[in-house]
Amino acid sequence: MVVELICVGTELLLGNIVNTNAQFIAEKCALLGLSMYNQVVVGDNRERLADAIRRALKRSDIVILNGGLGPTEDDLTKEVCAEVMGFPLEEDAHTKERLVEFFRNSIYKNIADNNWKQAVIPSGAIVLDNSNGTAPGLILEKFGKSAILLPGPPNELYPMFMDQVYPYLQKLQPEIIISQMVKICGIGESQVEDRLLDMIDKQTNPTIATYAKTGEVHLRVTAKAADEETARKLIKPVVKEIKNRFGDAVYTTREEETLEMAVVRLLEKYDLTVTTAESCTGGLLAGRLVNVPGVSEVFREGFITYSNKAKRKILDVSKSTLKKYGAVSEQTAKEMAMGGAFATDADICIAITGLAGPDGATDEKPVGLVYIASYLKDKVSVEEYHFKGNRNKIREQSVVKALDLLRRSVLDNYR
Repeated sequence: MVVELICVGTELLLGNIVNTNAQFIAEKCALLGLSMYNQVVVGDNRERLADAIRRALKRSDIVILNGGLGPTEDDLTKEVCAEVMGFPLEEDAHTKERLVEFFRNSIYKNIADNNWKQAVIPSGAIVLDNSNGTAPGLILEKFGKSAILLPGPPNELYPMFMDQVYPYLQKLQPEIIISQMVKICGIGESQVEDRLLDMIDKQTNPTIATYAKTGEVHLRVTAKAADEETARKLIKPVVKEIKNRFGDAVYTTREEETLEMAVVRLLEKYDLTVTTAESCTGGLLAGRLVNVPGVSEVFREGFITYSNKAKRKILDVSKSTLKKYGAVSEQTAKEMAMGGAFATDADICIAITGLAGPDGATDEKPVGLVYIASYLKDKVSVEEYHFKGNRNKIREQSVVKALDLLRRSVLDNYR
């Protein structure tokens, strides 16, 4: 079945608020196996909204509208949709009673006259009770088409959708969609796609979609079937083949697991401790690790040694190394990693030093030059990178590469 989304509100067109509702609804519709080919944003204008609804009803089985159900004059969604679909409006006793109850239990004891507008609904519509606000949701059914009207505030829309709209849509859509994520680090998106081109060209069900992230590529393998068990059986061999092709570059097949979570899980598995020593990233690497619950079992300490003096004093980087090679060098990165490990008696230390810009570059050392070192079991490895982008982008890419180097160092040592 085809579904179309219409988001209503001039504030969306002006960029005053971020349209998170569209992302939420689109994601849930995809999980239900509904095809969404169009999304429309329209302002609080009667003629343009009516035109958007007519177009959507012509090309879709289900139209989901959100926003414009409030009590003010510019809240037009319900009235316009009822007019387009030929539904007369009438007062709904159930909704009126819920409004009375809502205001009785709120700090606003007096009900403004315009609030009663929300108790007027299209005749015969299915009412979706709003437990978090005053505007009820509505479902209008006619000639095999459904229009689903939802309130705009996310704290009202999300629970209403999951509790009442999701089950309604499930009954309309006999098939379900199940997805599994495969997350890859250390290989670019074009290289990933090239290695999978034969699978992508032949794909029917399941399908493979690639998503580029900072320093990562995520693959979503999606199957459509009558039930979850059948869908998962279709996905399993595809995921297995992807893992065979990319090996250790695949760091997880869990949707919710981040790179830092995978790293911490690996450290826990081998009972290892880690320390971080950062210069240009200024604590971002340590921050990513500390985001993981339970990291205190493996994380020893995080050093931010931005100045040469700090590198010497805290990490024991030699003065001669800094003078001869500079703070941004392979040699300094090595000594930072060794010094961090020795200072905290950690099994591993990951060190980062580089030029994030925009100033400080030379012909020999341009902005984006970053050295990342890993110390583990008396072995030090260093990687050199030339990142592109602004200061924040360079720092973000450095952290991802550092996490990946940490992960690969453990795998190489314990495989």
